[in-house]
This record gives sequence, C-alpha cells and structure tokens, in this order.
Amino acid sequence: MIRIVFPLSGNVFPLGYYSTSIRIGNPPKAFNFDVDTGSDLTWVQCDAPCSKCTLPRPLQYKPKANIVPCSDPACSALHWPNKPQCPNPKEQCDYDVEYADQASSLGVLVTDQFPLTLLNGTVLQPRLAFGCGYDQSFPSAHPPPMTAGVLGLGRGKVSILTQLVSTGLTRNVIGHCLSSKGGGFLFFGDNLVPSIGVAWTPLLSTDNHYTTGPAEFLFNGKPTGLKGLKLIFDSGSSYTYFNTKTYQTIVTLIGNDLKGKPLKDAKEDKTLPVCWKAAKPLKSLVEVKNLFKTLTITFTNGKRNVQLQIPPESYLIISKTGNACLGILNGSEIGLQNSNVIGDIFMQGIMMIYDNEKQQLGWVSANCDKLPKS
Repeated sequence: MIRIVFPLSGNVFPLGYYSTSIRIGNPPKAFNFDVDTGSDLTWVQCDAPCSKCTLPRPLQYKPKANIVPCSDPACSALHWPNKPQCPNPKEQCDYDVEYADQASSLGVLVTDQFPLTLLNGTVLQPRLAFGCGYDQSFPSAHPPPMTAGVLGLGRGKVSILTQLVSTGLTRNVIGHCLSSKGGGFLFFGDNLVPSIGVAWTPLLSTDNHYTTGPAEFLFNGKPTGLKGLKLIFDSGSSYTYFNTKTYQTIVTLIGNDLKGKPLKDAKEDKTLPVCWKAAKPLKSLVEVKNLFKTLTITFTNGKRNVQLQIPPESYLIISKTGNACLGILNGSEIGLQNSNVIGDIFMQGIMMIYDNEKQQLGWVSANCDKLPKS
C-alpha cells in the first residue's frame, strides 16, 4: 500500500480553515481544498459556466466531456439513501449539498485524473468522481470563499478516501495533524500511525460521520454531569459546537472559575460570543492560559477509559483586539440542536487518525509543524 501525504496551510484563527493543494486533470491543474472529514462529496468551483463563484474564471475547473451519467454507480452512491434523482439513466448526475451553516454547492458529478506523486517520485493517476460546482452560496466562511472547494473525507461511498480504497491504492485510514501555529499535514493510509501511544475509541458504525461515544466531560479533572454524549469529529468546522445544555454548562464552569481572576467580560468584542479582556491587550495565549483549566473528554471502552485532553490553548483564541475568546459555540444557533461537533480548535497539536478498517478513532500528541520524513 502506498503512502500519500499532503502539506496543509491555514489556521483556526483568523483564517478559520485548513486547506491542501491537490492536482486534477491532464495536464494537471492545482486547486486548494478545504479539508473536511465531516462531508463525503469533493467538489470544486467549476467553469460550466459558474454562478456566484468566488474564484476568477481562469482558476476554476473546466469540465471536458467527463460528466457522470445517472446510470453510473458513483451517482447512486452520491444520492444514497435517497431515491434515484434521475428518471433517465443517460441524464447527467446532478448534486446539491448544503452545510450546517447554510453554505451550499450545486453542480454535476464528473470524473478526472488525480495525479499523486509518491515519495519515490512515482506518479499515480487514479480517476475519481467529484463535483463540478457551478452554483455556490457562501453565507458564512464555510466552505471558505478563497478555496476552490471542499475535499470530502467522510465515510460515504463517494468520498475521495473510499474511492482511493476501491482502487486498491491505500488502506481505509486517513489522519491529520493540525498545528496551532498554522499548517500541518494530511495523510492517507496507515503508514504514519504510531505503533504505540495512540488512544483509541470505537466509531459508531451506523453513523456516516466520524461519530464516537458515549463520552463524559471533566473540567479541571472533576465531573461536570455531562455524560452519554455522542461526538462528531469534523475537520471542516473551525470551532467546536455543543448542544445548548452542554454549551451552557461549560460556559458557566469556565466563567465561575474565572471569578476573582484578572479577566473581565469583553462584551464589546464580537469576534466570538464569549470573550474576556485583561488589563492590557493580550499578544498570545501564553499570557493567560494558566488562568484557565483543562477540559477532558473521557470515553469508556469496556472496562478501560481513554481521555482526550483539551488544554486552554486548544479552546481559546486571541482576537484581533487582544482578548481571549472561547472557541466553543452553541450549535443550536446554527441548526445543530442535538449534535456535538468537535472542530479544528480541539484537534490542534495532535495526530487524529480515522481508521475505517477497524472502526475506530485515535489520537496522539504530535509535532504537527514538520512533515513526516520518508
């Protein structure tokens, strides 16, 4: 099995996403994609022609008689579990995806070569299906307007990972390492997974997302009463979103713990819903991280507990006005009433491993600033 590694660029704040450059076509053309484990379909802004595209026309993908018909298995995989979308099997396979924040992409499914350069210099050219998006809507920053589209890394049949696995090129494993300084790397296959030190918890097999649970939350090592939670790990989300009860409990715990400490509410800062200010503007989290406590997510696997530690630097950002803001948001405000989504901010400084073969999710502390050596 081959090893495929892509360098990442981007950050949690101020950009709000991590992206990678992937080449498509022959001759190949590079496109920058938002890396998204929370969705299946990969799509690119497409000159078909395009409505509401954020990229100039020369930077858009140009289809060349490579449209997928309705009769193709990739089309039925895309629309599962819905009923077939096309009455005529010879018609083009259309798609319409909408994200939690109401961003959307409408287009047609196409296939093309994805040249992949291996460490030994060999170039592989698998032909993969993806979306040619000719009508986009960006009410917020996701998918990021400055990227060409979304790299769908979910568990569905139409995801890039599943398609690569079906060609026999890689094992059904992906991972990413997001640096708190910006950048990091994405990998396909299990070659980079450490043999020791990784904490594992089962994936809920009935879910199309990377969902784990039940989980319990601790604050400063003590029970919070928050338990039995299902969590979706989603690299397409900058911040972490909890249901109303979980969100309000955590905000209250942090707020109560800050009483008597030299931080005050900064309601005038609209960067995020909850911000605190010090006596003078902060330059980095190093100045205040000792004022905040660690959050811990505990998973019970049989008789054994595994923990994912979330230190203050993995749930806070420093706003442009020098305040510490909470990167945990109320999901019900964007339509995620019952979901708990673990976003990029919680996954900084650790290697996350999504193992679909063994139906498990893993994590281990790692140096995400350096690309792995051969």
